[in-house]
Amino acid sequence: MKKIIQLILSLSLVIMAIVFYKVYFSSNNKSQVFKELSEENSEINNQEESTSEMSNLIRNLSYDVTFDGDKNYSITADMSELTYENNVEIVYMQKVTAIFINENNVPLIITSDKATYNNSSYDTNFSENVRVEYIDNLINSEKLDISFAENIITIYDNVKYHGSSGTLNTDNVKIDLITKNINIYMDNKEKKVEVVSK
Repeated sequence: MKKIIQLILSLSLVIMAIVFYKVYFSSNNKSQVFKELSEENSEINNQEESTSEMSNLIRNLSYDVTFDGDKNYSITADMSELTYENNVEIVYMQKVTAIFINENNVPLIITSDKATYNNSSYDTNFSENVRVEYIDNLINSEKLDISFAENIITIYDNVKYHGSSGTLNTDNVKIDLITKNINIYMDNKEKKVEVVSK
C-alpha cells in the first residue's frame, strides 16, 4: 500500500512538472511572452515620440515686435508648433489674430485659421478664412502675406472687399505699409475687378 501511494505521488509530481513546463517554458508561450514584452516596449516608444512631438506644441503663444519706435506688430495663436529651419524659428499657428498698429496708432487686425510666422524676419503667411479689418473696411480672402523686408501686405485668392462706398471682388490687393498706396488687380489682365457701389 505504501508503494502505491509513493507511485501515485511520483506520478503526480511528474504530471505537475510536465504541466508546469508546458505552461511556462514551451516555445509558443515564450513567443507570446516575447510578443507582449515587444508590444509594451512599442507602446512606451510611441508614448515617448508623441511626448516629444507634443513638447513643440504651445497653447496661446504670442509675439510682440516694435518697429522704428512707433509701429507695432503682435501675433497670437490658440495653438502653435515650433520648428527650426536653417537655425531660424518657424512657427506654424492655428486660430491666429495679428494686429499691426501704424505710426498714426490705427490698428489693422488680421484673423485666420492658420499662419506661418518667421521669428527672424517677422514675415507671416496667413491662410484659410483670412479676415482683415481696417477702420470701416473689411477684406475677406484665403491668403495674406506680410513682408516686413519689403513693407508690403499682399492679400490674394478670392478677395472680397466691403467698405462704406461699396463692395469689390478681385484676385489681389497689395498694400504698401510706408506709402499706404493700394494696388488692386486681377491675375488675368483681360478680366476686370468687379465693383458694386452703394
